Parts: sequence; structure tokens; C-alpha cells
Amino acid sequence: QGWALKWAVDPLKGDRELVLEAVRQNGWALEWAADPLKGDRELVLEAVRQNGWALEWAADPLKGDGELVVEAVRQRGGALEFAAD
Repeated sequence: QGWALKWAVDPLKGDRELVLEAVRQNGWALEWAADPLKGDRELVLEAVRQNGWALEWAADPLKGDGELVVEAVRQRGGALEFAAD
């Protein structure tokens, strides 16, 4: 499942399709994605839809994206703490 990304080699953590599948299974997997993918809006949206807490690992500009924040909070109310001010 998505947790396997934690132990993947770095090139795999940067593979968009692999990371997308991982966050669809477990949004928490966004934590281990390569930094450029944490700024991929579509990928982050999939992650927060699966687990709102994934907003914590989104790139800072996406933490202010209203749609992403709403999806994250809808999934996990406490995710609001990771939204940009």
C-alpha cells in the first residue's frame, strides 16, 4: 500500500504515477514523495481526499489553495491547522 513509498529508493519517490497511486491508497504517503511532487496540485488533491492530514506535507503555496484546504478539512477537520494563514 501507500506506506511502501517510505522505503522506496529516491528515484521512485519522484515517479509521479507511482506516487499518485501511493497517495490514492494512503494520503499519508505524500510525506515521502519527492519535494517537487508535493507541489503538484492534482497529486496533493488526491492525497488530501484520502487523508486530510496529508495537507501537512503539501508545498507551502498549496496550503493556501482554498479547494485543497476544504477537501482536507472535509476529510479530517483537524487538518485546518496545516492551512496557510
